[in-house]
Amino acid sequence: MSAAPVDPMSPAGRAARARRTDAIVAALRDHVPPPDDPRDVRNPARAACVDDLIEANLEVARTLAARYRNRGIDLDDLEQVAFVGLTKAAHRFDPHAGYDFLAYAVPTIRGEVRRHFRDCGWAVRPPRRVQDMQRRIAAAQGELMLKLGRSPRPSDVAAYLEVDLADVQEALAADGCFSPASLDSPASAEGASTLGDFIVHGDNDLGAAEARVILEPLLRQLCPRDQRIVQLRFYEERTQQEIAEDVGVNQAQVSRILFRILRELRGQLGDPADGHDHPHKPPAA
Repeated sequence: MSAAPVDPMSPAGRAARARRTDAIVAALRDHVPPPDDPRDVRNPARAACVDDLIEANLEVARTLAARYRNRGIDLDDLEQVAFVGLTKAAHRFDPHAGYDFLAYAVPTIRGEVRRHFRDCGWAVRPPRRVQDMQRRIAAAQGELMLKLGRSPRPSDVAAYLEVDLADVQEALAADGCFSPASLDSPASAEGASTLGDFIVHGDNDLGAAEARVILEPLLRQLCPRDQRIVQLRFYEERTQQEIAEDVGVNQAQVSRILFRILRELRGQLGDPADGHDHPHKPPAA
């Protein structure tokens, strides 16, 4: 009676994969002389070992691809990209360098998947400088992983690239551009308004112009701080965190203040208490 198959990602499965990978790397190191070009696969013994490395670690590539699911690209496509990264890692791996194969392969696979998102997955394309920084970060993270023996922090990456930490953080934060937020998502913590509420519908700007004419006298009645918050949010399109830093409060307070302002404006415009849409909305965000 044959034994039940072992889950490749269970502790036993991972241990078996690690043993097999170590054995393949040992074969590369002990039986295959290092070629002038580490990517040279003309040596039949080396080519066989490279194929074995790829086969032994397919599940690792699948697992890494799965971490990026539900971000706007099909999982099947992500797995194919991860397999490409694994193949590149296996061909380029130097068994004489003295480090573990996965320490090299994982950053390579992750970088390949991220490049695919950068090139094919943008729902909202950020500035070119942010895309370029993301590419540099992806390359640096793989090298720093080997050097530090852990996942590098943003400060590690900034120091390695000799750039400002804020530029690294901006590029890392742009991951959200891969998949847009639903227009039904709450615009604030209270959930009274959705993102779609702030979109002006129509074929021209007449509706927005009319709303501004109606709202102008009401906005003048707000206190200076509230006027500033409205200006930053709806005219300069600042984030709640940026507004909080500008006016000297925290992000949660900004959310509550915006909710109060919108409620008061709707009340003064005569919005029914039952929450039906009024034809005149605040200016588009």
